[in-house]
Amino acid sequence: MHRPARWGLGAAGAGIAVIVGLEVSSLDDLNPIRRTISEHGMGPGGWIFGCAVGLLAAGSVGIGVSLARRKLAGVLGTVALMGWSVGLLLTAWFEKHDWSVGPSVSGSIHRVGSFVAFLCLPLAVVLITGPWRRRERSRATLVAFGLGVCSVLWVVGIATMVFVGTRNGVPWYRVMPLGLVERGLAVTEVAALLALGVWAATPGSRSLEPGFRAGGTAGSAANLTPPHV
Repeated sequence: MHRPARWGLGAAGAGIAVIVGLEVSSLDDLNPIRRTISEHGMGPGGWIFGCAVGLLAAGSVGIGVSLARRKLAGVLGTVALMGWSVGLLLTAWFEKHDWSVGPSVSGSIHRVGSFVAFLCLPLAVVLITGPWRRRERSRATLVAFGLGVCSVLWVVGIATMVFVGTRNGVPWYRVMPLGLVERGLAVTEVAALLALGVWAATPGSRSLEPGFRAGGTAGSAANLTPPHV
């Protein structure tokens, strides 16, 4: 397995496990249908949630590095994947704010980070695993691409509901069961990320872009000499 991808999967998996643990342990106190995941970051124990999101961001960087080094991701896909990681780090560092008491700089940065993260990952997955790229197809790439498309549909659906609600004078956070919708989007996007990680860590995964042969090294075709007659 490619080491950055292996480390990335481990870090992402650890972060996800902690967040799932927080979800299960707070079922009696936090309504998952209405309350967002980021509310785990509020209060004295919020550092646990922040560390978990940080692990997920670090794992995403490891997966992105592996994809880039193995020539499995183009420039745009890599930038979008790093955008997801940066958005997660902003979400982890700046705590969610209670907007009922007025705006705050920290809450605004947290919200921007969330938007950046949720928008960048579907874009990254679709760009990296799209069938228009010349590469070997595998189960991991097909799963990742399918989940990426589903994530895009989630985002489009959320944007549509917000637009309709705004036109009808309904606050954006009341036009849908926000917690449930956010969790559905998060599960889909994280699953797509893990599929990317599995692909990056799979021995033999390679690009079919010009200049790369089955061994995955550039210029190997140029080193071949014709047989002696």
